[in-house]
Amino acid sequence: MEVGAIGLGCMGMSWAYGEGDEGESTAVIRRALDLGCTLIDTADMYGPFTNEELVGRALAGRRDEAVLATKCGNVVHDVESFEIRRNGTPEHIRASCEASLRRLGVETIDLYYLHRVDPEVPIEESVGAMAELVAAGRVRALGLSETDVETLRRASAVHPIAALQSELSLWTRDPLADVLPWCERHGVAFVPFAPLGRGFLTGRYRTSEAFGERDFRRRNPRFQREALEQNLALADRVRVVAERVGATPAQVALAWVLAQGEQVVPIPGTKRLAYLEENATAAEVALGVEDLAELDALPAAAGSRY
Repeated sequence: MEVGAIGLGCMGMSWAYGEGDEGESTAVIRRALDLGCTLIDTADMYGPFTNEELVGRALAGRRDEAVLATKCGNVVHDVESFEIRRNGTPEHIRASCEASLRRLGVETIDLYYLHRVDPEVPIEESVGAMAELVAAGRVRALGLSETDVETLRRASAVHPIAALQSELSLWTRDPLADVLPWCERHGVAFVPFAPLGRGFLTGRYRTSEAFGERDFRRRNPRFQREALEQNLALADRVRVVAERVGATPAQVALAWVLAQGEQVVPIPGTKRLAYLEENATAAEVALGVEDLAELDALPAAAGSRY
């Protein structure tokens, strides 16, 4: 499958960042296709379930223009607290796929991820069930999310893994050590979610008070006051590089992610047309050797990811 250099994460339209406007969210998805951001990413847990329905409606009449990715294996146990449990059983995977197909209004899912590995179910069993979906024509390709190299090896022995989705940004660089190199060696696409540090690297957020009560970031460790004050220095240095190269901080943050490898396809999420337009042109930003070195040298973020 071929996709544009930058995709679109749809989670924030229905989950974790407060409710969006369906009209604008639909316009964002359709405009993304116009701009060549053809990888459209959702999951059954977003909403839960409502995000897939939104994406399905937005893609009506333009299904062939999109590479549609969704996920299974995470089950929302409590919407208010964002408590999530894992279910990687073959029975759950098969039922989830059929439900996602119905909500999306499509006959085939292009890229089907196991959202998180279930520690109670061997990865071979989960991927085996997903491989059956490929054989049945319900899914074109398989992916995993947030897994280590050993899990990737075991999964790949059952069925080819087309993509690995994990968090990667200037404030989350863990995959650079071993997972990203493994993907490069084995021809696996690497799809970074939250490549803008959940919006932090854009420089738009200076306090957690900027987020609504239903926004996940309000309780995220990296956005708590002490950690946030330390992390502001990181965002400010991204802004300095952006001013030097004539781009926005968001575009620089995305350009750095793109520079990590040809198989890297970030999926910045947004429910705003203006931000989509900004993100889509990040592939045109040219970062020089010195710019990349300066960004590589940025300190690690304060606070854990979750």
